[in-house]
Parts: sequence; structure tokens; C-alpha cells
Amino acid sequence: MSKIILTGGGTAGHVTPNIALIPALKEAGFEISYIGSYNGMEKELIQNEKIPYYGISTGKLRRYLDPKNITDPFRVIRGLDQSIALMKKLKPDVVFSKGGFVSVPVMLAAREQRIPAILHESDMTPGLANKIAMRGATKVCCNFPETEQYLPEGKAVVTGTPIRRELMEGRKEAALEFTGLSDKKPILLIMGGSLGSVFVNNAVRASLDTLLKDFSIIHLCGKGNLSAECEGTKDYVQYEYISKELPDLFAAADIIISRAGANAICELLALRKPNILIPLSKNASRGDQILNARSFEKQGFSYCIEEEDVTAETLTSAVTNVFAEKDKYIANMAKSTGADSIKTIVDLLQEVKKS
Repeated sequence: MSKIILTGGGTAGHVTPNIALIPALKEAGFEISYIGSYNGMEKELIQNEKIPYYGISTGKLRRYLDPKNITDPFRVIRGLDQSIALMKKLKPDVVFSKGGFVSVPVMLAAREQRIPAILHESDMTPGLANKIAMRGATKVCCNFPETEQYLPEGKAVVTGTPIRRELMEGRKEAALEFTGLSDKKPILLIMGGSLGSVFVNNAVRASLDTLLKDFSIIHLCGKGNLSAECEGTKDYVQYEYISKELPDLFAAADIIISRAGANAICELLALRKPNILIPLSKNASRGDQILNARSFEKQGFSYCIEEEDVTAETLTSAVTNVFAEKDKYIANMAKSTGADSIKTIVDLLQEVKKS
């Protein structure tokens, strides 16, 4: 049996893709261990998966002045020593990193011990942690073709992001029962993130009279953003947030409006759902979502509207156009290797692992 160490942590985006890989890795015959921080969110998430977990010392590497810049490098060095010791103890055949600062000492330890390692970069451009960690990588997986120019020559592989199997196993009938909607009209699903989006919510609600002529609508509007005025509107349901039922809502949706976070759009790609992306503006972020959305639009996977351009008119026009060309969008997504990222990544791990 081959052995693999998974690493990554700090945010859910650095952990959930690893969790998505676990069933396929087990099926492929891998014995899995995980290296994360002592008390990061990754610890509970991974232990819930019944995977052996090893905590190490870690520190954040900052580009700005902070008192912790004095002490954190020592934590990173300590984490490197611990990672090397774990490599010698666990004897992995390959390492897979989803990023975050905890992954830096693990990837450097893999390089020091001459263990093949694959790193995954979700964003269009690598962050500081992955820029350091990729020095020890055999291959670097990414979501976007445009990212290849920022990665070491000969190492880049466009794979997309691993998506949890349960997202692919939703049931439309369960969604109709949960929402109370009928299947007489196509369903439009609107997702503005856990906090919602004032821009998106206002535009959707201003467009209801027009959109509801042709669509039933499921609106995930974010915490505190339910509209009493819209409550009870025929063929329209709204929720602050959905978790367990989300796979069913995906299965029921014929078209989706979404933000453009890397994990979110890769889920839409894997599900092959025609979509309209409304990325966070540069006023609220460093612009990664705009780059993500433009890349997906260029590849024919999505239709993009800049947040500043969102109005009732632009939104209804986009929905009409995308739904009319839905088959074209689905066909484009079906051609992408990112639509089967788990198989692509597991095959790559099998290819580079120590024999």
C-alpha cells in the first residue's frame, strides 16, 4: 500500500479540497496521514474524517511590519524540524499540499527528504506561502490556464479543484420537496456567499417580476438579508444560508448566479451548471475574483458581470442570454479537465509517487 501525507490549513479553502480527495485516495490504495497546525480549523475537520493527524509548529510569513515577524520565523524552523521527523517516521511515497502557511515546512521537508510532492494553487496568482512551498514541488496543480505563467516551467498542470462527492449526488426531487417549488419552470439559483451581497440581492429583487415569468427562483441571500416584502411571493423562496440541502439545490438548478471564489466556480464547473458570475470588486478584495471570473468567461464556462454594472436590466438580460445558450456552456464545461479534477489529481499522484 502506498503512503501519502496531505497538508494544508488556515481556511476551509485549504482543507475541503483535501477532504474531497480522501475517498478516491483510499480507493486507489493510499494510506493517508495529515500534517496541520496544532489547533487550526483543519484539525477538527480532518479528525472527523478518521484520518491520523499530526500537529506542527507554524508561523505566518508576512510582507508587512508586525511584532510576530520576529518570532514566527522560529516557529517555521521548528515546524520544518518536526516535518522532517514525521517524514522519517511515516515514510510517505508522496505528499499533497493544498496550501496555507502550515504547508510550507511540510513541503520543504519533503524536498529535503527527496519525497515527491504535489502542490495545488487555487488562485490565479500564487500567494507567498505557495511561492515558497513550490520550490519543493514535483508538480503544481492549478485552476486556470493563465496561472501557468506564474509557476515553475515544466511543473504546471491545470486540474481544477477537487470537489466533494456529496455535491455531485444531489436529488432534484428532494430540492423540490424542501423548497415547495414545482418543476413547471426552470430553476434559477442565486448564491451571494454566506454574508450575501447587497448588490446581487437588490438587483434580484428588483428583477423578480420579470424573472418569475420564466423561472422559479431559489435565493440564498446571506445572514440578515431576508426580505419580508418578498416573503410569500409565488415561485420564489429565500434562505439566509443552506448547508446540508445544497447538493439537492445544485441538482435542481438549471442556471446559477454566483460570486467568483475559486472553490465556488470550480464546483459550478464540476457540476456543469450554466452560470453568471458577479465577482467581488477591487474595493472589497485584491481582485482575485475578477481574474477568476474573466478566465472562466474566456474559456466559455461562464458569463461575467462586474459588480458595479449589476442592475435589474443587466441581470435579467444575462439570465435570458445564458439560459438560451445553456447547451453551449455545458458542452464547454464538459471538455475541461477541471470537470474531473479528483481523477486527474489522483492519477498525477500515482504517476509521481516513489515506486
